Amino acid sequence: MIEKTVNKTSLQNDVNMLGNILGEILVLHGGKDLLNKVERIRKMTKSIRKEFNSDMYTELKKEISGLESPMRQQVIRAFSVYFHLVNVAEQNHRIRRRRQYLLEEGTSQTLSLEQAVSKVREYSLSEDEIQSVLDVLSIELIMTAHPTEATKRTVLEIQKRISENLRKLDNPLITQWEKEAITDSLFNEVTALWHTDELRHRKPEVLDEVKNGLYYFNQILFDTLPDIFWELEMQLQDQISEKDWQVPNFIRFGSWIGGDRDGNPNVTPEITWTTLEMQQELILKKYEASVIELMRRFSQSAERQPIEQVFIDKVESEEKAYLEEQEKWRVKSEIYRRKFAVILKRLREKGKSSYGYQHADELAADLKDIKINVEKHLPENKKLKTIRKLIRQVEMFGFHLATLDIRNHSGEHEAAIHEILQKVHLTDDYSKLTETDKQKLLYQVLEDPRPLLLTNDRYSKATQDIMCVFRMIKRAHKEFGKRAIEVYLISMTEAPSDLLEVMVLAKEVGIYRINQDGTVESDLDVAPLLETIDDLKAGPEIMRTLFEADVYRKQLAARKDHQEIMLGYSDGSKDGGTLSANWELFKAQKEIHRMARNYDIHLKFFHGRGGSLGRGGGSLHTSILSQPAETLGDGVKITEQGEVLSSRYLLEDIAYRNLEQAASALFESSARVANASDQMELRKEEWETAMEVMSEKSLEKYQSLVFGDRDFLTYFNQATPLTELDALNIGSRPMSRKNSQRFEDLRAIPWVFAWTQSRHLLPAWYAAGTGLQAFIDQNEKNLHILQTMYKEWSFFHATINNLQMALLTADMGSAKEYLELVEDPQIARRIFENIVDEYERTKAALLQISGNEALLSHSPNIKESVHLRNPYVDPLNILQVDLIRKLRETPNPSEELETDVLLTINGVAAGLVNTG
Repeated sequence: MIEKTVNKTSLQNDVNMLGNILGEILVLHGGKDLLNKVERIRKMTKSIRKEFNSDMYTELKKEISGLESPMRQQVIRAFSVYFHLVNVAEQNHRIRRRRQYLLEEGTSQTLSLEQAVSKVREYSLSEDEIQSVLDVLSIELIMTAHPTEATKRTVLEIQKRISENLRKLDNPLITQWEKEAITDSLFNEVTALWHTDELRHRKPEVLDEVKNGLYYFNQILFDTLPDIFWELEMQLQDQISEKDWQVPNFIRFGSWIGGDRDGNPNVTPEITWTTLEMQQELILKKYEASVIELMRRFSQSAERQPIEQVFIDKVESEEKAYLEEQEKWRVKSEIYRRKFAVILKRLREKGKSSYGYQHADELAADLKDIKINVEKHLPENKKLKTIRKLIRQVEMFGFHLATLDIRNHSGEHEAAIHEILQKVHLTDDYSKLTETDKQKLLYQVLEDPRPLLLTNDRYSKATQDIMCVFRMIKRAHKEFGKRAIEVYLISMTEAPSDLLEVMVLAKEVGIYRINQDGTVESDLDVAPLLETIDDLKAGPEIMRTLFEADVYRKQLAARKDHQEIMLGYSDGSKDGGTLSANWELFKAQKEIHRMARNYDIHLKFFHGRGGSLGRGGGSLHTSILSQPAETLGDGVKITEQGEVLSSRYLLEDIAYRNLEQAASALFESSARVANASDQMELRKEEWETAMEVMSEKSLEKYQSLVFGDRDFLTYFNQATPLTELDALNIGSRPMSRKNSQRFEDLRAIPWVFAWTQSRHLLPAWYAAGTGLQAFIDQNEKNLHILQTMYKEWSFFHATINNLQMALLTADMGSAKEYLELVEDPQIARRIFENIVDEYERTKAALLQISGNEALLSHSPNIKESVHLRNPYVDPLNILQVDLIRKLRETPNPSEELETDVLLTINGVAAGLVNTG
């Protein structure tokens, strides 16, 4: 399947071995004809990539077009399975590199906790100042069920087992017999991969997506997260001082899965409640298993080591209160095991009887009692890692596992408020009021402790459904704790009234309460989601209006003067192009942060980043470092979507490395800001002026094509597999809001997914070149300014590198194949020439600014990975075009033809390691 190379690195060895196994399987199940066909296509595409030959390219297309069933499907699957194997090999190599760093004395890996502490040590910060930095660190990672994970869970689990076998082969002490057994196991796993149906035959339901999210908590995050904090404490002790550092649990995971109602009618209050129950069921099982393990370990006897009588008396009292005689630990002297028996009983009774724990704090307190008593008999520098780890887990996950955000569209709230206010005769038509009049009326309602609602049956089903959501939140707070649901997000926030409407709805069920003295109690943060370019520009004024309103300040006071603001990367890029969107996002953060400081309000920005570059994607640490440095102290919240979950959290070592990079980036950057005299990163006024010029020119170019060219949507719909994507069954949510065909209602995910499949990757880079080049051409000094910005400004550095990555992954040669699908050749040619022209302009500008000879030449590993994959993605792109054309031309296409199209979509997604 893949040729051997002379210079065999560890990664190449893995790829070669897995490729050879796949080759054996192809012969076994398709005969030598299948292997020969795959090899012939591979060699031709590789040769064409090396040096283009039009005759050979024509021959390649003829070879691919001539494929017939069942050979055609087998060829598609051969290339797709190969990509799954390469993905595993590359992830395994990341693990191998990290372990190599750990083994080498005197070296530390970039963005490791060891390196971060080493850098912080160089700053002129006292121990107390470093502790102060630690105390305010905050990263929240929010799992979402956005439909971008094309790979089935079954396939991911096979990949995980293959990875585990590859790691075993790296053991230098492995015997020949063990090596043969592992090789046999690898063969069996690759065979299972070949035999597995990679397509979903039904759309996942919301609770299927919930189960997928819980998998990562169960398998990886529960155990991995506490280890990050433990290592940071150890590094601080080793490098700064031996004091007992208190590293808070500053990385937390939350979720939208089961709570994101925006555009998904399947997320009902009942589904959200079931989600909360499933989360609690899992975390209680994890605690129970951990307590049982600790009970095995803590066999200390009071006859061997004196234990304080106060502790013994407390345990005996609890035994009488909670345990039947047969439930007590039999050995009287094993006092810690007796205490664990009490803990175990109270855990198992949680939610079932009065014996059960009411709050997670009670469980943490019991565990701390044991830890304190046992550690009294240890040297000061020795700590009990196992029980400390469980205490951290209880503090992080509580009895709710992950805080569930609720999100809904602003239009849903307005419709409900309109009906409620009309029924009580406060206004005939709320929706037609001016924004000023809306605010005035809503303030009046929020200052009146009396409820508005009449009997429930007086309202439409839509309004009743909205009220059910708020009643469910109140019930969840009582059953699962107030950390279970803390934030209500409002998508498409366009005005202050959008937030006030949610507060009114919360007031009606008692989540927002007015006391007799005029003070307010509130159990819910109300957060706007600023998505479009216009909304981002309006964001500062929206928040200023609210911050100056007495009613809203009371809401904030009840929430400890904390305001969360979500920034949408997807719709902004879809609306105005990636360069303009990123700059508007940066400006909005900077302005709102400055304003909030003036009002003594603590902000947290929630970055709604997708996995792909066209939706704000990139590495976790890059996402953190590219924010305005002054906002890092406010805390960072970021979505982890779709295929990002499996790529970052499927394997324990990879998960640890991603979390370590994020933690080290935030810690070191926050310490650097604390150390700076002006509390700001180096950011010159001329740099921001440059960004303004480039953003304006880029926006103009982007919108001239996407909104100004009347044929653009025809090109998009026909020159990409957009219409075929919905059959892939990768998410419970519809592709468009309101099931509309309008561009405005098309979700950003299919928008990006379709462009990625056709290798245009247009949302990730288009119009950036025009913006960059316009500024370069203004003045002969401007190129030097951009080069300096690239070297010294994290935001611009990340922007330029992401653009390089986008151009490297895009391929205009492959994209040209999709022109065959456009019915009007003139439209196809004209728009494609526009795109190619902008591609070349962008590439030239990026190379000038970065000083690279080729795209991403400063990142040889990434560059090499893309170049090695291209010859294997090319056949799938050619096959996809050929099959889509046949599918669209056939009145009643066969199920087999539809399946083959979907298999090419899956294959390209695996090859590019990206979807939407």
